[in-house]
Amino acid sequence: MGDSYGMLKLLVSSEDRRLLGVHVFGTQATELVHIGQTVMGCGGTVDYLVNAVFNYPTLAESYKVAALDAMNKMRTVARLTAEM
Repeated sequence: MGDSYGMLKLLVSSEDRRLLGVHVFGTQATELVHIGQTVMGCGGTVDYLVNAVFNYPTLAESYKVAALDAMNKMRTVARLTAEM
């Protein structure tokens, strides 16, 4: 699209991996936010977004990228906590 701004952020529970919140801004944000609302409404976890198949290339694919990032951050925190 050529935009140089925009963001999709997921808030995930580290205890049970449930999706707790979604922040989206930028072009077509209103076309994206409903995906997170649906997962949250069903009590879904970040695992659902990691395993879901998104069309490529689409903006919706950013959910998979954000979910993988969240999983990596949770692994890092768990590893650092275990080392203490």
